Amino acid sequence: MARLKFKKKCGICREEWVLINDREYPICVNCHMKQIFSEEITEKKYDFLNIDKKIYLKSRFLRNIRHSYLRYKSLTDKQVEAFKKAVEDIKKEKD
Repeated sequence: MARLKFKKKCGICREEWVLINDREYPICVNCHMKQIFSEEITEKKYDFLNIDKKIYLKSRFLRNIRHSYLRYKSLTDKQVEAFKKAVEDIKKEKD
């Protein structure tokens, strides 16, 4: 069964409306992009996170994975695989 989606104002800027599920934090794309690009990723193991910003704009999932890396400084193997697969899918959509 599909979850209901709600419209809420962004929890940070309080200007833009965001469509979210009931358990998600309301954050607009602009505020989320500011957060995830506040630090550079210099560790070579996680160099795959340095992709084009246009791809991050299209996917909240990818932004959440980069955000979790910045928070915990590590990712699980499943997160890495899912990130790479999602990037491939988005690039295929583009073509």
